[in-house]
Amino acid sequence: MLTPVLFLPGLLCDATLWRAQIDDLADIAAPMVADLTLDDSVAAMAARTLAAAPPRFSLVALSMGGYVAFEIMRQAPERVVRLALLATSAAPDDAARAAERRGAMESLRIGKFMGVTARLLPQLVHPSHVEGPVGEAVTAMAQRVGRDAFLRQQQAILTRPDSRPALATIAVPTIVGVGDGDRLTPPAASREIHAGIAGARLHVFEKCGHLPALEAPAETSALLREWLQA
Repeated sequence: MLTPVLFLPGLLCDATLWRAQIDDLADIAAPMVADLTLDDSVAAMAARTLAAAPPRFSLVALSMGGYVAFEIMRQAPERVVRLALLATSAAPDDAARAAERRGAMESLRIGKFMGVTARLLPQLVHPSHVEGPVGEAVTAMAQRVGRDAFLRQQQAILTRPDSRPALATIAVPTIVGVGDGDRLTPPAASREIHAGIAGARLHVFEKCGHLPALEAPAETSALLREWLQA
């Protein structure tokens, strides 16, 4: 019997983010990828996801998806069998990062949506992945998600609660993964999550930025397979 696995994408990402893992785990996992483009709060994103999800599932989340995963653990912890948190943070934005987000939102309201530009891409992926299929996949996803969803997602990220106090309440088998070169949610953020969840396992992806599911697809799939079969 296949294990229901719910995948939560990050900001400006869609199901393409998880394509390799869905393919690689097809023999053991029944996948579902949540649509996190329709709401402007993590509470609404979590509620919409839960309404469409199986009764119980393993939960895999990256970046913004991690913020939604923490909210799912607040709203319906009894439905989550296992938890995998990649390239995310339990803490809210600091003042500088929040100001950056507001500035990006304001400039977009008066200008054209450019998606992930050549200037922004090195912040998302390791330098070795900027050119080629990974960079192309990231920019294409951003264009598909688009301006309006980007604004909603940024609003949700800005208003998300601090999830650090809830880490100690998470009691399911948990893995925490992060790229050693992640500039958006540095390894320290994952170490904080790892330390806060009893029994959690920490995995560091080498020569990897913010998107291990795309940058290290086989390694990510192997990590999730081990976690699902444990």
